[in-house]
Amino acid sequence: MTDKVYPSAIPPPAAGGTGARDGNLKLPPNKAQAHNASRPAYRPHPPPRRSHRRGCWCRCCLWTTALILLIAVVVAIAGGVFYLIYHPHRPSFSVKSLNFSTFNLTETSLTSNCNISIAARNPNSIITFIYDQTTIQLLAGTIGVGNGSFPGFIQGANNVTDLRAIIATPKNTYIDDGDVPALKSNLRKGRLTIKIQMNSKIRAKIGKFEMGKLGIRVICEGIGVPLGNTASFANTGNVKCQLGPQVKILRWTI
Repeated sequence: MTDKVYPSAIPPPAAGGTGARDGNLKLPPNKAQAHNASRPAYRPHPPPRRSHRRGCWCRCCLWTTALILLIAVVVAIAGGVFYLIYHPHRPSFSVKSLNFSTFNLTETSLTSNCNISIAARNPNSIITFIYDQTTIQLLAGTIGVGNGSFPGFIQGANNVTDLRAIIATPKNTYIDDGDVPALKSNLRKGRLTIKIQMNSKIRAKIGKFEMGKLGIRVICEGIGVPLGNTASFANTGNVKCQLGPQVKILRWTI
């Protein structure tokens, strides 16, 4: 009895084709593959690296700020202790007398001569003040009518020092044309309102310890001086002098 031979169900390969022989049958791409074929491959970005230089700069700023705050606290504590121990007070000034022996005004020039006496008082019981030379300027409004100076001096504790000087303008000092009418208006009234401005530098001394120099400016305003043919004495009983620090920034003085 012989066996029957049945034909194979697999169709024969196409002529010249090798797909079936190699077992790599190529199928058409689906829609998702066709859509993503032109998109670039995703590559994750590395995490940002911390800059070592930036970290050092931040730490430097932090330590600098902390150091400045520490110094400020130490200075404040030292100042508080100094005040509690010594109770320092500022010096005070007052005008004792002021009189013009000469005051001649022409259309273009001014000649004046003035005697002035200033009382400087040190109210502290321990602190000594050391003054440099003090410059003085007399002003009528904004117009300078005299210049002079006091020599430097040392003022002990609980002391009142009488300072005297002659304030004058050089003979026939030229003044601006715009300033003449204002001065003549005061002369017709027979009275001149004077402001005294004094600039100096001062040091404080406690025992053997001396502090650094501090610029000061003293202003005494509202001094009424009668003008006439005789010497003119001002009424200085109600004159108040104000003392303040003088700060110089580059070319400007505050």
